[in-house]
Amino acid sequence: MRQIFLDTETTGLSADTGDRIIEIGCVELFKRKLTGNNKHFYLNPGRESHEDALRVHGITSAFLKDKPKFEAVADELLAYVKDAEIIIHNAPFDLGFLNKELALLGRPRFKEFVASVTDTLVMAKEMFPGKRNSLNALCDRLGVDNSGRALHGALLDAELLADVYINLTRGQDALLMEAGATESESLQVVQIDLGSIVLPVLAANDQESAAHDDVLNQIDKACGNKTVWRKSA
Repeated sequence: MRQIFLDTETTGLSADTGDRIIEIGCVELFKRKLTGNNKHFYLNPGRESHEDALRVHGITSAFLKDKPKFEAVADELLAYVKDAEIIIHNAPFDLGFLNKELALLGRPRFKEFVASVTDTLVMAKEMFPGKRNSLNALCDRLGVDNSGRALHGALLDAELLADVYINLTRGQDALLMEAGATESESLQVVQIDLGSIVLPVLAANDQESAAHDDVLNQIDKACGNKTVWRKSA
């Protein structure tokens, strides 16, 4: 199935009070490889961005003045995402704006056009409970280069999210069999008799034992002499 990473920039934080989408960025992944078949729209929202939002994305009303309105790109966007898995960071925010734009056109909600929606913020919270899980934080944690992200941009953020997702799900490849392969073709079990193998035992010398005791003493001191091994002793 096609996977599409989607991000939006908006005039503010609330679609219900009239804020609108000003940018949509989409990046396509197929079989865990970027295809280059991306979509990017700047949109004229018909209103000014809030100052706080403008500081985040830096997209001015003057720049958007000659850009199309959402209704002009809706069909192209919906055809592009049709039947794909859509992956969004903090999905309720972007879906709220997309649903509002579609409602203004008398169209069904966004999820009606796609196979499913995956929220990477939910995934990250499950994998890293109690930690910061913003896109920037995940880039830092997972070694994704976000040095070009001076301001938020929908296409750039979608590209970063794709890299973050690949890192979040890196272990999946080892669990997948090639399509059509039977279990016997994909998995070969070799039995090895270990009974004849003698493992050498290497005892610590006096210097190593002393160094080990010193480390334990330091740990015990840092714990207020309450370590388990001291209590056992």
